[in-house]
Amino acid sequence: MNKIFSPDISKIERYSSQFSSFGKDYIFSRVSKTENFNELTSHAMRLGGLTIVLCMRGNIELDVNLHTYSLKGNDLIIAGPESVLSIRYVDWDNIDAYVFVISPEFMRDINFELNLVATMSLTSSEPPQISLDSDEVRLMIRYFELIHYNTVSNSDARYVRSISRSLIAAAVYQLMQFFSIRMEHKTTPSLSRRASYVKEFLQLVNLHHRQERGVAFYASKLFISPKYLSLIIKESTGRSAAEWIDDYVIMEAKNLLRFSGKNVQQIAYELNFSNQSSFGKYFKHLTGMSPTKFQRT
Repeated sequence: MNKIFSPDISKIERYSSQFSSFGKDYIFSRVSKTENFNELTSHAMRLGGLTIVLCMRGNIELDVNLHTYSLKGNDLIIAGPESVLSIRYVDWDNIDAYVFVISPEFMRDINFELNLVATMSLTSSEPPQISLDSDEVRLMIRYFELIHYNTVSNSDARYVRSISRSLIAAAVYQLMQFFSIRMEHKTTPSLSRRASYVKEFLQLVNLHHRQERGVAFYASKLFISPKYLSLIIKESTGRSAAEWIDDYVIMEAKNLLRFSGKNVQQIAYELNFSNQSSFGKYFKHLTGMSPTKFQRT
């Protein structure tokens, strides 16, 4: 598993009024007024995980994947895994901000509705940014504080991970609701044909992933070639069509392994694998553990 912070950004712990991390799963920090921050902000950093920055006070100007963003009090931005970030300016005398980074592996272990997650980036390659009202800010702070408190205060790592998994899922769904509310009140042009393909592809995967894992199947439903489908999905979302399909299948498999009460062989057939062995190889290749081991954790 790759580090979710580059060596440079990991220095953020030194400048945090609050800091916690759980192995390679996630890092939480509250950054406030500090000195000698140039070593952190002097050059670009690669973020290995999904990154949420909530600016509560002060001003931050930063570049994410060559796009410039200005954050003031109550502004929030989300950057996807492997984003390149550089900080242009920070009002260090007044800054108060939360930074939360979640590894892709931990995100995949949360039972998200992936098509809902994807809707935040269907029409743009830029990271989503919104301004929250005071009630929304207080709600997000509660989530962050609960995650932090659970990480530093719970002595049993098994429960830390399970509790944080639920809290992080709730926090991300809450953010999706905030974005959704704003999109409903925003007049936007019709989706381009390419964006429509992306949306239709994700809807099809949501419907058929239990039975179909091949890109060719979904391309045929859209009346385009597999090569073209792969190209537009990769360019629009940063991930390949095959990766999206695999994520849906693995999410479904994990859900069934944890909650269905079925054995591995029954789940293999339910997900249209020819046998338990082929399902086991597929699952282990993508998660690093066997279905049986996952079911016991």
